[in-house]
Amino acid sequence: MERALPLVLAGALLAGCGVLNDTDRGASTAMDMQEAAERADSMLDATLDAIVPEVQWAHDDTTAGSCDLTRRRTVMTVISEQRRGSFLGVIERFWKKSGYVITAVNSDADYPDIFAETPDGFGIDLTIGDKGQAYFEVNTPCVKKSKVAAPTAKPNGPDYAGVPIPRPNVRSDFWSAETPAPPRSPSAG
Repeated sequence: MERALPLVLAGALLAGCGVLNDTDRGASTAMDMQEAAERADSMLDATLDAIVPEVQWAHDDTTAGSCDLTRRRTVMTVISEQRRGSFLGVIERFWKKSGYVITAVNSDADYPDIFAETPDGFGIDLTIGDKGQAYFEVNTPCVKKSKVAAPTAKPNGPDYAGVPIPRPNVRSDFWSAETPAPPRSPSAG
């Protein structure tokens, strides 16, 4: 837990809860919280779609502040220690290709994570937690206050709405393998 607190605080600062004002972060005063939630959902959808072979995921809690919110998804597929670097590499390459700026990378063997920011001030991160469980989170910039509906995307596995999400319980021949990933081909994206 002592290790996690500095990372959570760093993530919060990188995600737009720091000392920059909304103009500096590219916040959109025309966008409301529902529109920001939809943008966050589309970022999460695209990120998860970039993972091949696919992983099983579930919605996690949405939290809202006075003018921002956080959308989360939890991966139910076990990401083995031997494949975590490959998993983070897939995500980092996709985010860079999408125009996101990588703001921090933690290469810890057990609990690695990566943080990025979009040109319009949305923060996105991937954290690998206990038992190889991956967590994705998008933090919005400050926008107009509004009601926020639940995400509309259906999880590709069980829906854990209203109950605690369990530890990862899905095995993948690729992501859960306890051998290093095969080398990428030079033509791979």
